[in-house]
Amino acid sequence: MKRIVLGFALCLMFLLSNLGANAQQKTMTSDDASTVRETVRNYIEGYYTGDAHRMAATLHPHYLKHMLHGNIPVREKTGGQMISEVRSNGPVNLPPADRTEQISVLDVSGNMASAKLETPHWVDYMTLSKSNGEWKILSVVQRIDD
Repeated sequence: MKRIVLGFALCLMFLLSNLGANAQQKTMTSDDASTVRETVRNYIEGYYTGDAHRMAATLHPHYLKHMLHGNIPVREKTGGQMISEVRSNGPVNLPPADRTEQISVLDVSGNMASAKLETPHWVDYMTLSKSNGEWKILSVVQRIDD
């Protein structure tokens, strides 16, 4: 009986210490979550407004985007291609009502994060990496809606 009580007490102490550690980690990452959100916002607003410099500031040097669009084979774009496209095309040709977004930070773990960007015409799942105190978008998987 003493062993059961001791085992239960040890399990309870373990659970309580993990809850405290998880709460502490969430507190530490709340600033990261808002910075991740701001990085994604700068990315999409740079795209909408044709601001290649603003978009470039959000991209990791190894950025790669995969686009899924119906039965069309998967296409890829590098960061250089994205920036060049935004620079060449200028502001996107979408009505202001379609230039909306919803950004969800799905997870922040150390120097990695994941986010979801929803617009009226596509959804992006993003992986971000933190380096030298800055969050950069490393990869995007985009589902384009018809």
